[in-house]
Amino acid sequence: MGRWRRLVRLAAAFVLVGVVTAAPAVADDRRPTADPSAPTPTSPYPGRPPQGSAPDGGTVGGEDLDTRGLVVADDAPPLPDGITAAGWLVADAGTGAVLAARDPHGRYYPASTLKTLTLLTLAPLLDPARVVVGTVEDENVEGSRVGLVAGGQYPVALLFQALVLQSGNDAAHALARTAGGVDVTVAAMNETAEGLGAFDTVAGSPSGLDVAGQSSSPYDLALIFRALVANPATAAYLTTPTAQMPEVPGRSPGYQIQNQNPLLASYPGNLGGKTGFTDAARHTFVTAAERNGRRLVVSVMATENVPLRAADQAALLLDWGFAVPAGTEGVGELVDPGEVPVSAPADASAPATRHVPSAAAPTAAVPADEQSSPWVPAALAAGAVAVVAGTVLSRRRAVRPAPPSDGTGVRRPPPRRPPGEGTAPRSSGGSPSRRP
Repeated sequence: MGRWRRLVRLAAAFVLVGVVTAAPAVADDRRPTADPSAPTPTSPYPGRPPQGSAPDGGTVGGEDLDTRGLVVADDAPPLPDGITAAGWLVADAGTGAVLAARDPHGRYYPASTLKTLTLLTLAPLLDPARVVVGTVEDENVEGSRVGLVAGGQYPVALLFQALVLQSGNDAAHALARTAGGVDVTVAAMNETAEGLGAFDTVAGSPSGLDVAGQSSSPYDLALIFRALVANPATAAYLTTPTAQMPEVPGRSPGYQIQNQNPLLASYPGNLGGKTGFTDAARHTFVTAAERNGRRLVVSVMATENVPLRAADQAALLLDWGFAVPAGTEGVGELVDPGEVPVSAPADASAPATRHVPSAAAPTAAVPADEQSSPWVPAALAAGAVAVVAGTVLSRRRAVRPAPPSDGTGVRRPPPRRPPGEGTAPRSSGGSPSRRP
């Protein structure tokens, strides 16, 4: 009976969350959706992708980030050469200050960097010790696979490692199935993104395989990865160097998998990273690093591996970011979870409010014998929103008005306040210019 009482409480929490958040989201036509029934994208956007915005039409993180071009903090050193990604962002993960970005809210195909959102959503909800039995559907999933086989027995913790280290789409499918199904998991991922303020992100699959309408942005990938590295449980998956896949007698020998993050061993202080590639997304990458107690997060989207790999571009941007003096005022900010209203107010004269469940809301893993309950999808969605609430940081930030353009296409932020005051290679972007 205790199990069912807990499930009823979880379901009730989900209903309450739905009352205060789901209805406004449905009424808000600014929120894009993915369409798995539409033809699968097979090539990049012919021009710039759509630009995302907050539900009220504003710019998440500050109006300086409302640009399709480049914006750089004042008094920062010159940007490095070789950054050819169409969209990228460098931010201080501690203060949230965005130090520089190109097309920060461009809604690009994310490829497997979307698995960072899968991990963030499901890690607090699934018992890491639970053993999942592989299925034929896991075995035959499209794209990159870690090698799950039908009948194999895989702990959830190992599936998370396979998701991150080897970018296994089969692991993503098995995790989603364990959590109540792909549709339930995708819905929970979108709830998590919305609660973070990642409104450019639309999940259409748990793996990042291209789906029409699926997207993320340099800004959103930074938000998501910042939350991952702040949580010791998820941060541990990001920095795991190797893992051992079990033997399945008669089907598969045991074997080792390695972390595919190129910077994990080569960049001092690296806190993990996630690669991605599809024909439509091209190469994507998100990472973070720590130096002298300061953490930076970098995202890179829509680039080629020539002349520099996405990870190498990210390493240059990390070096540049660490060269920017700590405390430099950014051109925008990574918002805190719940800071941005999820919908425009019905009455323009009334302020919009964001209802965030208490951090004490239930987030416990659902035991194996409860997975078949019809309440599990509701419990999962309730937990997904609670995950976001649980990552709320103490700092709150204001959104500044849009500054004037200097006529060069580069936005100038307001004057700084004195301290103490308040598969063929292609180029996906020109050489970065910087603020005069």
